[in-house]
Amino acid sequence: MTSNRERVLAAAVELLGTEGLRGLTHARVDDRAGLPKGSASNYFRSRAALLDGVMDWMLRQETPTVEATLKPSSPEDLIDELCRLYEFMTGPNVVTVKARMVLWVEAATNLQVREALLRGRATMTSMLIPALASLGMRDPVAVSDTLGAAVQGLFLQQFARGEVIDPRPLLEIIIRGALAPETASGS
Repeated sequence: MTSNRERVLAAAVELLGTEGLRGLTHARVDDRAGLPKGSASNYFRSRAALLDGVMDWMLRQETPTVEATLKPSSPEDLIDELCRLYEFMTGPNVVTVKARMVLWVEAATNLQVREALLRGRATMTSMLIPALASLGMRDPVAVSDTLGAAVQGLFLQQFARGEVIDPRPLLEIIIRGALAPETASGS
């Protein structure tokens, strides 16, 4: 059985992902969650506390899926798994991803949101970097940063344009490029 606190957080994510930041109020969260008035503010006294709770909730929801993806046996396996993860994120998990994109924009001017998002990103990269290193990537940290930026860009393109984007070509370039032997400069 889902607790009322979890219902509040799920409703808040849904509002963020479908209506943006303007749609997020304690009263609207209560209504969306089907809870009595004042429930959301009982758990999260301020909007900042609610946003912090939302970001932690999203991370808890997605970590198991991401963790399962990051056990590649080969670069091709990693590309396949990342493509499946992208499909999940833009399919069944699309509202959560859209909510996160709303929060990334908010992070440009809200330090608390930025710090919470960066905590989540650190959790995800702590799982990705060892997987990349296990495949022999020259600089797994740089590859992780590049993958994160590229995938966020793909999400933005897909959502803003309203068209389906195949992530495979970009993922292949990044992964294969990170495995290519270094060339001597000046050659």
